[in-house]
Amino acid sequence: MSSNGDRYGEGSGSGSESSKSVAAGSLLGIGSTIDWSEVAKGLTVDRTVEEVSWITPGEHGARETLYRFCARLKGYSKQRNDPGRDALSGLSPYFHFGQLSPLAANLAVRAYRKSDPESADAFFEESVIRRELSDNYCFYNSRYDEIEGLYPQFDNNSWAQETLRAHARDRRPKLYSAQELDEGRTEDPLWNACQLEMVVTGKMHGFCRMLWAKKILEWTSSPQAAMDTALQLNDRYELDGRDPNGYVGVAWSIAGVHDQGWKERDVFGKIRYMSSDACKKKFDVGSYIKRVD
Repeated sequence: MSSNGDRYGEGSGSGSESSKSVAAGSLLGIGSTIDWSEVAKGLTVDRTVEEVSWITPGEHGARETLYRFCARLKGYSKQRNDPGRDALSGLSPYFHFGQLSPLAANLAVRAYRKSDPESADAFFEESVIRRELSDNYCFYNSRYDEIEGLYPQFDNNSWAQETLRAHARDRRPKLYSAQELDEGRTEDPLWNACQLEMVVTGKMHGFCRMLWAKKILEWTSSPQAAMDTALQLNDRYELDGRDPNGYVGVAWSIAGVHDQGWKERDVFGKIRYMSSDACKKKFDVGSYIKRVD
């Protein structure tokens, strides 16, 4: 995250401070002699997933994104579930990679609270309360990515295990292979657009991610297969993948974690149901699909 002028030994401090920096850098193996191309070769990375160019990485990019969000904070609470609007903060990749802390983000948002207290509270709910619920769920439950590991003692999820088990053998309206899902080749144009947005940009709107995961439950052979598929796709393409928020987001959508039972139906049992048709009542689905395509 440092600029080119911030190398060890090039600071504006005293000579002794500069020497200490050089010594520290030498001890840590940090310096101009590092061959970063060789370092990159040693990383286990799926290089078939292309880089994205729309986001500026690092601390400075995080700060710029944060203050742009603060400037348009008003309306966030009412617009954040509309994929057709530019209402989300866009900060989750920076939180994930440690380039910005939720504490710093909320302190900045608090300065703009007078413009829309409800939106400031909604951002706190999303970025602190929900995030800590996710962290705790994964930290205290080693089977956070398993249907049988829903940890009913922790989250009162025995109802979810029971309903998913009771409907595990229900006839699915359609079964898609992992490759078909990865390539967004289903009969649902909205779901395909959600998948395409994630593959191309590394980011999917939060509301779309709920529908996206729930349809995978409907289109795979079992609840565990659905969770495995959703997490595999999420971790492969999302900039904020491999993260407690992602794991719990999938578990909420597919297995009712942090949710309650709803009207019982085939496949889903009492898990909250969502459909592409119902989304048409919430936002302009046609415009979203056109924009993504």
